[in-house]
Order: sequence, then structure tokens, then C-alpha cells
Amino acid sequence: MIRIKICGLYRPEDIRYVNQVKPDWCGFIINFSQSHRSLSPDRVRELRRELDAAVVPVGVFVDQPLEAAAALLNDGTLSIAQLHGHEDAAYIAALRAAAPGHPVWKAFKIRSPGDLASANASPADLVILDNGYGTGETFDWSLADGAARPWLLAGGLTPENIPDAIARLHPYGLDISSGVETDRKKDLTKIHAAVAAARKD
Repeated sequence: MIRIKICGLYRPEDIRYVNQVKPDWCGFIINFSQSHRSLSPDRVRELRRELDAAVVPVGVFVDQPLEAAAALLNDGTLSIAQLHGHEDAAYIAALRAAAPGHPVWKAFKIRSPGDLASANASPADLVILDNGYGTGETFDWSLADGAARPWLLAGGLTPENIPDAIARLHPYGLDISSGVETDRKKDLTKIHAAVAAARKD
């Protein structure tokens, strides 16, 4: 069964929604001022306390100090770090050393075959193929044809296009955010619809 991550939780209601629907993962965007979904580490800790144990918490970091990610992994707030900036192989290795036992994911903006080659070569535990930072738009999915490892599809996913994405691309999982929002807030009906679209036979 395809895995599902609902990203960009920032309100108590969002936690209640994922507790009800139970995707595999949920994502918190940390200290990224360009996103209206950005949270401080302390706010993430508060929200995390209400999260159902069945949903794995992922922290999304963009060019943050390594110590910031490691602290949230080591204190149990997060289980996985998802990197969306210019973090390189050395950063990934250092984060693994600082927070052993926690997977490190890396997102790539896919604009060309060279971007996909970088994703294929990444030492991260899992890669995310994306259009950008919260653009709400898909990238040219034909560029994902050469994916040589398990990966998550992100960027512009909605309940309407999820079945086509799965049929065409066969990703390991989906990373969904703006496509399950109304007026920039998570929408329970859309979350239910997205998960149903992904998990139906």
C-alpha cells in the first residue's frame, strides 16, 4: 500500500484531523519564515504531544543549523528529519552522527534529468521529488521516469490527481500539503478524500 504524509500541520485542528485519518506520517515546518505554516520548535513540541502514536512525526528543515534538527530528534519530538534546503552529503552524515537512529530524508526540486540524477545519488534514507517550496503545483512528472530508488512524490497533489499520479509513477509514497487545504488551512474533508484516493485498490 502506498504511504501517505500530510505536511504543514500548524494548528491543533490539524493534529485532530490526522489523528482521525491516520496517514503514515505528518510533517511540521520548522523555523521557515517564508511559509505561513512555519512553527517554532516549542510550538512543535506542544502540538506533537497531542499526536496519535500511529502517525510518525517528520520535521521539515530548510538550511537550519544541524543542532536545531538534532535536538528535536533526540528529545523524541520528531522521528524523521526532512531536508529542503542546500544540505549536502556532509550535512546528512553529520546529522546522522548527532541524532543516531533517525532517518534523514532529502527533497529535490525536479527541473531537469540532472536534478533526478542528484536525487538518485543522494545518501539520504529517502528522497522527495518536488516542484519547490509549497508552490502547490506539480512538476513535469515525465522527469521522474528514471527514479532508481524509493521516493515520495510532492508538489500539487490533490484528491483529483492522486490516482493518476500513482498509476503513472508508482511512487513509494505521497507528500501532500496545499492540495488538502481550503483558504490555506487544512480541510478534513479533503484529507479524507486524498487518503481514500491513494489507498483505494
